[in-house]
Amino acid sequence: MSLLCKIIQPEDIDSLLQLEELKLTESYLNEEERLFASWNSRARKESLEHYAKLGWSFKVLNQEEKLVGFILAQPLLFFAGHTQSLWVEHLCSFSVEAHEFLIDVIYRLAREKHLQGVYFSKAEFLENVKVAFKSELWGESPSFVPTVRRQ
Repeated sequence: MSLLCKIIQPEDIDSLLQLEELKLTESYLNEEERLFASWNSRARKESLEHYAKLGWSFKVLNQEEKLVGFILAQPLLFFAGHTQSLWVEHLCSFSVEAHEFLIDVIYRLAREKHLQGVYFSKAEFLENVKVAFKSELWGESPSFVPTVRRQ
């Protein structure tokens, strides 16, 4: 299968939201559970609007130019001792091939731009490519301190 990669543009937001909804439908059969999951999705409309402006996020299309996945990323400056690195917030795909393709694109971009590394928000992004990219667990083991009251 031949895949094509393009930078996400603001006009792509609706199709990305539809793809994310399809992915949630696949993961949550119960409509109520799916609704709750969508509230915590990393690909909400406001998030997509933010990432679409940065130019570091990509969509992947198949031969018929149908959307089959996307990745949201942004550069981090002076983070965890690195001058420049790339943070991957979210990856959505329907095939292992699209998944690996997106990771390869983001890895090559980071190398091309001389960034010091790529941080993935979830370890499962790398399950199929650990050997190829020699990923490492992030040694920082961060803690989260909420600054708003939770119910």
